[in-house]
Amino acid sequence: MNSIVKKLIVVCLAVAMTVCFAACGKKGSEGGGDQTLKLGGIGPITGPAALYGNAVDKGAQLAVEEINKANPDGLQLSWEMQDDEHDAEKSVNAYNKLLEDNVQILIGSVTSTPGAAVAAEADANRTFALTPSASAPDVTEGHDNMFQLCFSDPNQGIASAQYVKDNFADAKVGVIYNNSDNYSSGIFNKFKAEYGKKIEETTFTTDSATDFTAQLNTLKNANVDLVFLPIYYTEASIILGQAKKMDYAPKFFGCDGMDGILDIEGFDTSLAEGLMLLTPFTPYSEDEVSKKFTDAYKEKYDETPIQFAADAYDCVYAVYDAFGKTGLDASASMEDICEEMIKVFTGDFTASGVTAEEMKWNENGEVEKTPKVCEIKDGKYIEK
Repeated sequence: MNSIVKKLIVVCLAVAMTVCFAACGKKGSEGGGDQTLKLGGIGPITGPAALYGNAVDKGAQLAVEEINKANPDGLQLSWEMQDDEHDAEKSVNAYNKLLEDNVQILIGSVTSTPGAAVAAEADANRTFALTPSASAPDVTEGHDNMFQLCFSDPNQGIASAQYVKDNFADAKVGVIYNNSDNYSSGIFNKFKAEYGKKIEETTFTTDSATDFTAQLNTLKNANVDLVFLPIYYTEASIILGQAKKMDYAPKFFGCDGMDGILDIEGFDTSLAEGLMLLTPFTPYSEDEVSKKFTDAYKEKYDETPIQFAADAYDCVYAVYDAFGKTGLDASASMEDICEEMIKVFTGDFTASGVTAEEMKWNENGEVEKTPKVCEIKDGKYIEK
């Protein structure tokens, strides 16, 4: 073997070892390269639930920008949001568009019925998903890749019932809920089971969510003085207006779907005075973490954040922190990322953020965190 051949062999071995070390430094499908992890969101940017989707989009974008600025030479994040108009079929189409754009991790879907439809697709394709606000159990049930940062519907129903029992022991309780909606009926069923006493029940469907005078008359005639509203803010705003016209003024109590009611264009916010809701976040908190987020959000968007923005913000930080524990490279395949992220989230991983400290997830994808109850006073959410 002549000297030239020997030198060529040495050079080739050196190159091979360099490539090997570069590829093996972190697990990834391409062994290094682009250090941008692609996150995608799905939610209603237009339509009757648009406040939720836009809040999630803005909260996630703020977190992405903060992380990228804080780590200019490290892992970077990209963000893409697709509109589903709170429609299950359109949500699946939006998910497929994200796949076409090579998104690796899903933040969404934002609402429960679309979230359940996307969950089946994401499970089949092995996409890891952390939803900020799709709280129905069927979003995560049977899907080991799906996780919730929000309270699940059962937990919201139970917590609401406990609060009402403890703080309104003598109240006669009634409910107006959407029996065609997973979110609404899921919360109420758990509320009813936990409350354990007679409840005056009235219902509606999505197709009839414009006139609630019959339901309100039923509750008024039954002398109900606390009305539980496990519904979205759009229907609730109509109910509050119609109750006012009827001179019916019970205590109204809602859940996280109520958040955003103060931001409806043209809504008379005085109608929501005294309204109570279960939420993990209030922008008027003096907590240092919440205040920092609220100030940054106001500076960027010139508006006050709602809970959905805070949930999405926490989602991005939780995903970023968890990904750092996987040992993966940003060039890893979506499937590999999914399997490793599941291991992290079902292990001893905890995440602290705006909506809670030391959040932890179980194998069913549910988060463990403490809810807060707020009351609207003078156009602000005041923690009780």
